[in-house]
Amino acid sequence: MRKIGVVGIGHVGVTVAHIIIAQGLADELVLVDKKPEKLASEELDFRDAASLLDHHVNVHTGTIKDLADADVIISALGHIDLIKPGGDRFTELKANTPEVQQVGSDLKNAGFNGVLIVISNPVDVITGIYQKATGLPTNQVFGTGTYLDTARLKRALGDTLAIDPRGINGYMLGEHGDSQFAAWSTVSALGKNITELVKLYNIDLNHVAEAARVGGFTVFAGKKYTNFAIAHAAVSLAKLVLSDAHREAIVSHYDNQFKGYISTPAVIGRDGITAEFDLQLTDEEQALLQKSADAIAEKTKAYL
Repeated sequence: MRKIGVVGIGHVGVTVAHIIIAQGLADELVLVDKKPEKLASEELDFRDAASLLDHHVNVHTGTIKDLADADVIISALGHIDLIKPGGDRFTELKANTPEVQQVGSDLKNAGFNGVLIVISNPVDVITGIYQKATGLPTNQVFGTGTYLDTARLKRALGDTLAIDPRGINGYMLGEHGDSQFAAWSTVSALGKNITELVKLYNIDLNHVAEAARVGGFTVFAGKKYTNFAIAHAAVSLAKLVLSDAHREAIVSHYDNQFKGYISTPAVIGRDGITAEFDLQLTDEEQALLQKSADAIAEKTKAYL
C-alpha cells in the first residue's frame, strides 16, 4: 500500500493531489487542511472524477493523525497572499513558522516515520524547522529547493538552443531565492560543455540565469500564484522515494558543510536522502554557494 499525505490544499496542494490521482501514484491519498469546507469540496470533486480515470486512488480527507503510517507527506501549506510580484519568499516566514511547528509537532506525536517533502516557503528555512519539530532524522526531511529552479534553467537554456530541456544537464544551487546561482561548470548539452556552447551559440549566460531565477515571479505576476511546475517537482521527488530510485537530484537537504538546509547534490531513495556527493565547482562557484548559505542565515535572523 502506497500512502501519501498532502498538507495544505491551496493552489499547489490541490495540484499535487491531482497529479497523484491522475497518475495513480498512491493507493491512498489523505488531504489535510485547516479549512473544512475547502477540503470537503476538493474531496467530492476528486471522487466525482473517479469513474473517468484510468487509476483507482482512495482519496479522503483527514487530520495529521491519519498520516502516521504515510510513506510520504508533502507540505504545501503557505501564505502566498503575502508575496508581492518580484518580492522575497521570506515574507511568508513569520506566518508559516507557527503552522509548520504545529504540524511538525503533531506528526511527531502521531509517530510519523516516513519521508517529508517540503514545498512551503522560504523552503530552506521551513524544511529545517520541520525537521526540528518532527524530530525525524535529517535524511527523512528535505525540500524542493532549487530542483524547480534547475528545471527553469534548463527551460531557459533550451529556449536559447532550440532543444528539449530534458537534454540539458546542470544545476542551480544554493537558496531557493535571490542568492541562488547557475553552476555553469556543471552545465552541458549537445555533447558540449558551457564554454563550447557559448562560443557556438553566442549565449548570454547572465540572461539565462536571470530568466531561471525570476521564472516563478514571472508566473506569479500574471496569475497571482504558481502551481503546476512546483507541484510536478514535488511529485517527481515523491516518485523517487516511493520507487527507491537512488537517483541524484538537487534538493534542499541538511548539508554538514553549511550546518543547515541548502540545495546541494543528493541521492534520493526510499529513506529520503540516501547519499550525498560533491560537484567539482570552480572557486567562484564555491564562494557563491557559501554566500548563498550566509544569505539564508542572515535573512532567517531578520525575519524571525
